[in-house]
Amino acid sequence: MQPLIDNARTFGQRPEEFAQLAQGQSPEVLFITCSDSRVVPALITGARPGQLFELRTAGNIVPPYTSGRPSGEAATIEYAVEVLGVRDVVVCGHSHCGAVGALVRGDDLDAVPAVRDWLAHAADQPEAADPTDPTVAEAVQNHVLAQLLRLRSYPCVEQRLTDGRLRLRGWYYEVHTGAVREHHAGTDAFEAL
Repeated sequence: MQPLIDNARTFGQRPEEFAQLAQGQSPEVLFITCSDSRVVPALITGARPGQLFELRTAGNIVPPYTSGRPSGEAATIEYAVEVLGVRDVVVCGHSHCGAVGALVRGDDLDAVPAVRDWLAHAADQPEAADPTDPTVAEAVQNHVLAQLLRLRSYPCVEQRLTDGRLRLRGWYYEVHTGAVREHHAGTDAFEAL
């Protein structure tokens, strides 16, 4: 923890770098990814403060849209699309994902009931040919595609997709190599960026 504290102490000593941020934000991308500490959107994309609007959830899960039952995830998505007017939404899954791995293996999650209920409520079991693969690559990629479909259930997303003001992108990040792949509809495959 001490290195993090040391950096935080010196971070604010460059106010000229941050003064412009006080004027507001206008990110072009909503980046939805996992809470996993190995996945750092700004590091992966090279984004500077103000360029990405982030939503991080266990397993990069987008819960189904439910009218009248607000959630922090739904509010973040709606705010990014309607208020900030993001042009792209990226759902980024990653290798070695504990949440997706638990789903694929059918792990007993009774000791962590909030995690169990989140995963059971918010995601179907992703398909994987080899559930023993530690990267869970195939399952994560299928899971990313399922979350992209979930996004389409949000009225604000569907409206902006229909009128061409929004694009959805599915990414897969390999924590062990740093490689990023994007899903291409034409080939139905995740290919290098």
